[in-house]
Amino acid sequence: MKKIFFSIVMLSSLSLAQLMSPKLTLLENEFDFGDIKQGDKVTHVFVLTNSGTDVLNIEKIIPSCGCTAAMPEKSELAPGESTNLTVTFNSAGKRGKQKKLVRINTNDTENPQTIITFVGNVIIKDEQKESSAIIHFPETQHDFGVVKEGQKVEYTFTFDNSGKSNLEIGDIKTSCGCTAALVSQKVLAPGEKGTLKVELDTSKRKGKMSRVITISSNDPADPSKILTIYADVQQ
Repeated sequence: MKKIFFSIVMLSSLSLAQLMSPKLTLLENEFDFGDIKQGDKVTHVFVLTNSGTDVLNIEKIIPSCGCTAAMPEKSELAPGESTNLTVTFNSAGKRGKQKKLVRINTNDTENPQTIITFVGNVIIKDEQKESSAIIHFPETQHDFGVVKEGQKVEYTFTFDNSGKSNLEIGDIKTSCGCTAALVSQKVLAPGEKGTLKVELDTSKRKGKMSRVITISSNDPADPSKILTIYADVQQ
């Protein structure tokens, strides 16, 4: 009888451990910087999300060389929460095609180490083509504050083309189906302004949450712009 009881307890504990587990999910795990002028420092933001059911701890970030630095905004993520991991590459002394890795160690039991990759082509002096379209957002984050569960809240980001030729907006991706984004126009002339309307549906959500919107464009310096929205959903 004791053996049976012990077996039941062990099985229950294993089942609970399987149910309560963190899981690291990336919106993207590869990025191409394209042409980089030698000596420039370039950065890209990778979005890390805890899609599991327990707290995710980002334990260590390991770049593959001293020319690369990576730092997350937060090291502990609640279920459903996201954070930005900014990766910086210093091209000083480099030339030609580059491929670098960044290893992310977490307490994700199924995948304790996740690898992200970026590539680029370091060129000398005037070999680099100047950027002609520039996407500019005065603000890249918005906090809705406390929101009652079930509400749909909206916010409109503004942006402009501060470059010298037409800015072309490509795909707009959201990190979950609860978020929708609508851009006012797909092509902006130099100096022209546009808007991006974002809607967050808090149905069946609870507690603090963050979601990201990625805007692709023909801005070679920033081809994947990241916006982040936050909310504290209360019943």
